[in-house]
Amino acid sequence: MRSVRARAALGATLVVAVALTAAGLAVLLVLRGNLTDRAGLEAEVTAREVAGELALGATYAELDLDDDDHPVQVTDEEGRVVAVSKDLEAISGTGTAQVVPVSPAPSPGPGDDDDDDDDDGSDPPRSEVSSDSPDFTNGTATVDGDTADYRFAAVEVTTEEDVTLTVHAGAPLAAEQEAVNTVRTSMLTGLPVMLLVVAGVTWLVTRRALRPVEGIRRELAAITASEDLGRRVPEPGSRDEIARLARTTNETLTVLEASVDRQRRFVADASHELRSPIASLRTQLEVGEAHPELLDVPGAVADTVRLQVLAADLLLLARLDAGERPGRTAVDLGALVREEVSRRTADRIGPRVSVAETGPLEVTGSRGQLVRVVGNLLDNAERHAERSVTVSVRAERGEVLVEVTDDGPGVPEAERDRIFERFVRLDDARSRDDGGAGLGLAIARDVAARHGGTLTVGTAPSGGARFTLRLPLPGRERP
Repeated sequence: MRSVRARAALGATLVVAVALTAAGLAVLLVLRGNLTDRAGLEAEVTAREVAGELALGATYAELDLDDDDHPVQVTDEEGRVVAVSKDLEAISGTGTAQVVPVSPAPSPGPGDDDDDDDDDGSDPPRSEVSSDSPDFTNGTATVDGDTADYRFAAVEVTTEEDVTLTVHAGAPLAAEQEAVNTVRTSMLTGLPVMLLVVAGVTWLVTRRALRPVEGIRRELAAITASEDLGRRVPEPGSRDEIARLARTTNETLTVLEASVDRQRRFVADASHELRSPIASLRTQLEVGEAHPELLDVPGAVADTVRLQVLAADLLLLARLDAGERPGRTAVDLGALVREEVSRRTADRIGPRVSVAETGPLEVTGSRGQLVRVVGNLLDNAERHAERSVTVSVRAERGEVLVEVTDDGPGVPEAERDRIFERFVRLDDARSRDDGGAGLGLAIARDVAARHGGTLTVGTAPSGGARFTLRLPLPGRERP
């Protein structure tokens, strides 16, 4: 039972078996009830016919009781049998098993009523057949040597002599029993065949439906063994859940491949970026050791600072890639920008700050990470600007906008997405000391995304670059 096909076939078979069994029992009960009601109706009709004859003044000897299919037994108020069918030999289910009628008292003839009776004809006739529903019972009767089951109906009748009699008439249940037995036999014979068909069809359909899943499993096992993330699982041409599973699996493999490639490039680029300042610093120290008068202390300090900044950037990227979530403290971006600009006293070009005085400028997040974003944008603007750098902060449509513009050469439209990739520098001729490691903008966009915001680049009115940071106000964060 470890196979899905086996479990599906067994489950479907059990469900169908329970459903067919319940349906079969319901059919048998309904069939038996209908046939029993039909027999009861026949018995009631016969009983009312005999009761009608008695109500019309027929004597017991004049009753038509020759129908062998509908045995009749008539009893009086004391339960004594006063009339029975001609060939009835034994009976049960009517309250008395007596089949030999007692000698009834002579019926008074017309005009022999007691003197106490009124002769004015004002009294209603006393002979009548009860209009109440008859009592139905099941029993047996032996007619002319044959014993069978019957459905009996009991109807009361009052004769002209004011004698209350009960007419028991029966209808055979042989047809009901034969029909029920035939249906039951057919069901017992057909049920196993039906279950075998259901099990076989379910097995085949499940096997066919799960065949693409096995192909997906084999391909994933091959990908795992070969470690080749460029391979993809086969996608069936159907539009069912398995096809969607295959597409989702391939999308996951694509993302995983991109993530692994990105990680490999990151490691390679980080190693390359770290190798240069380390080699330069080592060279300076070795020269200084051999020739102290040639030691370039400022250069060694600059390389050390660069190593420190690069290490901090790499650690921050590692934390972001690990899924580190920003804090949930309130940060006033207007105050944050003013504080960061006032701290940058050694910049080649001092930024001009414009903070809107209307509207809320507080966002929720990590103050340290947002300071890093603003600092990286200012570093980038100061590196490319010719004469001016401008920073503005304002609220707009449920967001706080921080725009950093410069009057430099700007960013070509074709490169506006690539500059946010890690270790990307558009000006390859620029020295590493001036151009940085190419991590500032990548860190800024990652931090903005983890704060539910965006970071884009466009063209400033002066023709330079304009970087726009959008962060949602509290309560309007993106899911």
